[in-house]
Amino acid sequence: MDSPCISWIYSVKDLMDLGPIGVLYRWSYAGGMSVELRQVRYFMAVVEHAGFTRAAEALRISQPTLSQQVRQLERSLGTQLLDRGGRIVRPTDAGRAYLEHARRALRDLAAGERAIHDVRDLSRGHLRLGVTPTFTAYLVGPLVAALRASHPGITVAVRELTQDRLEAELLADDCDLGIAFQGGQLPGIAVEPLFTESLSLVTGDAEPGSEAADGTVRPWAAKDLGRLQLALLSQDFATRGRIDDYFAEHQVRPRIALEANSLQTLIDIVQRTGLTTVLPDPVTHGHPRLTPLPVDPPLPTRTAALLSRADGYRSTAAAAFARLVREHVEARPFEPPEGHGTAVGPDSRGARGTP
Repeated sequence: MDSPCISWIYSVKDLMDLGPIGVLYRWSYAGGMSVELRQVRYFMAVVEHAGFTRAAEALRISQPTLSQQVRQLERSLGTQLLDRGGRIVRPTDAGRAYLEHARRALRDLAAGERAIHDVRDLSRGHLRLGVTPTFTAYLVGPLVAALRASHPGITVAVRELTQDRLEAELLADDCDLGIAFQGGQLPGIAVEPLFTESLSLVTGDAEPGSEAADGTVRPWAAKDLGRLQLALLSQDFATRGRIDDYFAEHQVRPRIALEANSLQTLIDIVQRTGLTTVLPDPVTHGHPRLTPLPVDPPLPTRTAALLSRADGYRSTAAAAFARLVREHVEARPFEPPEGHGTAVGPDSRGARGTP
């Protein structure tokens, strides 16, 4: 295939434009044919939706238009990209090879556009932040408030994601930064440890348990936790996996009276009932009506971390937010993690999914 040169077409009406400036790229080949970015996006949509009908609906164009544009792309490239013979449209071998490079090209073009519009004085900019749900309860609010106070021109999009999904979006350049947990990262994810988060047994009762002779609350032995009526996060939370592992290790058969897939719902229920739960210490400390109970041996800990794509462009807005995260962690009484620095790729294997 001949090497392309790039020309520019400006359009604000293109349905799948690259970004806020609405630029379409056209690759022109020596043979006289050209490939438009729109055609590449249409091809990718057909592959994603496994057919022209659903792809056309998602793109909000007619199916004949979509089919015509994809065939034009195939003619320009001189090869068939899609197998249309069955009920499901699939990429050919050539199509799969082209798809990988097309995704990388679109990601790089989007990063280039953000770099062009990146303002060094931080008078404007945009941050795409992904967080696992535990951190929305106590960390995201103060951090975004600090960013707004320091740089009010920066807009922020916060998305609550499972850790697997967050890392996938970082690799796809759909997120700039993520706040999640260290351990078992996908290859290509850079990890900056922030602090160690502890878990505690928590109740809403005013009288949390029996006292020792010196007036301190006597710790619950792990073997006795089976006596408690528990309200726990549902099993799609990684925190629940850590709790279940602890119970299994100490041969505890928990009495689970309630499960919830919302941290705030769980907190509200525990505050209004005699049920006991397990929560991160920073969440407990932020609710005066919750009382932590000591457990022997203690419940497990995990390391909170700032995640990013290892080879990705970091905008000025993302760099400013990362700096604010470090300052916030240093100013709060969080326990520092063991070993500082940045690790890339997988290290210790850990629980995946939503914390």
